[in-house]
Amino acid sequence: MNTDIAPRLGWWQQTWRLAAAAAIGLVLWGTTGVAVSNGPAGEPGPWFFIGDPLVALGCLTALVWRRPFPLPVALGVTVVATVSVMSTGAALLALASVATRRRPVEIGIVMVGHVAASQFGAELYAVDSPPGAFWYQLATPFLTGGIAVAVGMAVGARRVEVRSLRERAESAEREQSARAAQARALERNRIAREMHDVLAHRISLVAMQAGVLDHRKDLKAEEKRVLVRGIAEGSHLALEELRDVLGVLRADPGLPEPPQPSLEGVPELVADVRASGLDVSLSSVVTGVPPDVVGRTCYRVVQEGLTNAAKHAPDARIRVGLEGAAGGGLQVSIRNSPSGARAAKPPSSGFGLLGLGERVDLAGGELCHHRTPDGGYLLTARLPWPNPTHEKRA
Repeated sequence: MNTDIAPRLGWWQQTWRLAAAAAIGLVLWGTTGVAVSNGPAGEPGPWFFIGDPLVALGCLTALVWRRPFPLPVALGVTVVATVSVMSTGAALLALASVATRRRPVEIGIVMVGHVAASQFGAELYAVDSPPGAFWYQLATPFLTGGIAVAVGMAVGARRVEVRSLRERAESAEREQSARAAQARALERNRIAREMHDVLAHRISLVAMQAGVLDHRKDLKAEEKRVLVRGIAEGSHLALEELRDVLGVLRADPGLPEPPQPSLEGVPELVADVRASGLDVSLSSVVTGVPPDVVGRTCYRVVQEGLTNAAKHAPDARIRVGLEGAAGGGLQVSIRNSPSGARAAKPPSSGFGLLGLGERVDLAGGELCHHRTPDGGYLLTARLPWPNPTHEKRA
């Protein structure tokens, strides 16, 4: 993996790298000065004391721009190093910087330039050359350049690893944020569904009873008291159920939730609606006890059907039918006759049947609702009820 963009260096990181390159160049410059003094030329000339250090200073200055322009700076410093022994440290740092990119072609070009420059630089100052000096002069730049390349590639590999770890951490953080957002959305949907299931039914009955009081002028005093009592009790129950839902949402996740409704609660639900003034009857032909999910979904289907009937057809006859047994499924139907009422209806959320459809789908059933030919309305649900015997065999 190649890295095209190197991270920016802090002032301390930049300073110690340049200081190390200057130190290497200074050691080589001093060693060369001693060798020249002991050679046939005697004392070094003015270039050695003035020109060589100035060129090295220029090379060190150019290294500041090696990150945005690695190859041009490395080639320029390598070429200039042919006339300056002190620039050798800068050339090695430039070679190592190019090697961090781990591009063989670039490394090869700069490496060849470094070896060639060292051969030309050997002729700059006259020193005594022992036998076999050519091979020594050829092997030394290969060795020093190879060390610089190895160090640079190791730094580049480490840089890639750090970048990969950073990208993984950022990816994990993004995924965690996405999961948190999804969890919040699911929790909002659950809260909305629970609030609808708990409150819509009670509030619809209260609104229906209040509408009867508003539009029926022929009610007797006892009938009015019954309706007012029903409104008070319904409001109280709605507040209690709202308090229960909020208590569950605020409680610790480890605390158990309150008991969920089941098929056994349908008769009581129908009785409550009947007591509020609706004409409701229940026909149940159910053998056995269905699973919890099926029973709870059945209860919610009946509750939503009665809630909609109370909203849109408060004077209609409502018939609730339950039929089923293990292995044959559970059929639920809520049918209401045409309504002639013109009373103002409470506002509807529009999501009751949508949420109910999701519940039925999750339970593996089918939901259907439509108007009947006589102008009434029919809500049906078919829920799976597997045979326990077959499940054990499977």
